[in-house]
Amino acid sequence: PLPCAPGARPCIPKDFGHGSVVCVCNATYCDTLDPLVVPAPGSYVKYESSKAGKRLERSEGTFQSSLPTAGSAAGGWRCRRGTPRLHGLSRALPAGLLLTLDISALYQHVKGFGGSLSDAAAMNILKLSQPAQDNLLRSYFSECGIEYNLIRVPMACSDFSVRPYSYDDFPDDYELKHFRLADEDVKMKV
Repeated sequence: PLPCAPGARPCIPKDFGHGSVVCVCNATYCDTLDPLVVPAPGSYVKYESSKAGKRLERSEGTFQSSLPTAGSAAGGWRCRRGTPRLHGLSRALPAGLLLTLDISALYQHVKGFGGSLSDAAAMNILKLSQPAQDNLLRSYFSECGIEYNLIRVPMACSDFSVRPYSYDDFPDDYELKHFRLADEDVKMKV
């Protein structure tokens, strides 16, 4: 594995003149985060990015513990905009918004976080020098970065492909005798 740079490295913004900025990531530099730490119960850590230039800007806060509400056997955590000194709330919440978490009701399990590896993304990554590719991939997948652990790969072409293609263009081939991966899959995604 490639070594991590110690501590967070800030975004070096670059403006391409379209009303937003991107962060520079090249062979010698990529922005990084401090190592992620699970917050204490009743508190949260928020990372915010924006078109105006925020890049995973970190802030912390606490939730207000609440008593069980009518019809609920369990308590939860509440977060209300308007009293940030008491509740440690984000300035991004609209006034009057109340967020209530019922910690007794669990609906789904989060397996992880990630992104999509389209043909366009793969083509752009492969155009980078090997050190820049290493830096970019480390910024996404390593403990030095945002720690993605999932990737979605489109089956056949998508709207981010340079040409239309599928894996079997033969009508009525229900046994998939003509199934073949495309060059884009073999060279860039598999």
